Amino acid sequence: MFDVLSRMARTGILTETSAAVPSNDELQRGIYRILGRALCIRHVDAGSCNGCELELQALSNPYYNLEGTGIKFVASPRHADLLLVTGPVSVNMEEALRRTWDAIPDPKLAVAVGDCAECGGIFGKSYASRGGVGDVIPVNHTIRGCPPTPVAILIGILEVLASASEV
Repeated sequence: MFDVLSRMARTGILTETSAAVPSNDELQRGIYRILGRALCIRHVDAGSCNGCELELQALSNPYYNLEGTGIKFVASPRHADLLLVTGPVSVNMEEALRRTWDAIPDPKLAVAVGDCAECGGIFGKSYASRGGVGDVIPVNHTIRGCPPTPVAILIGILEVLASASEV
């Protein structure tokens, strides 16, 4: 989806790439065209095993250079455009997740990262788990995997951003 994907393909990390891979500059211009600024992401761990968090953390390293593309993580939901949620929603995190979602200004997007965030994973619904993120807040996109790779997360973020620009 941008320059880092073609670099990964050359090194053998990624075996398939899209025919039209935009550069970092093209991606920045596209994000600016859609939002008028950088894409700001707020992450909430709703009860995960930390596998997805390790992959999210990898996006911040120099190899993936997420901030160099105009995408950054923010500490406050009031500054966010997109909410990334990992893990099944535990009973103790349900209210915090709802409050975070409500604090994000409109228009806002939500992305469930990983199999647990999609449907509750191996935890499902129980006395301690509400299940997937979609059972608590509206979800625009789901990134599958246990855990999904950093590339899959990047592609998912770009897909939800592209679908939001079409609306």
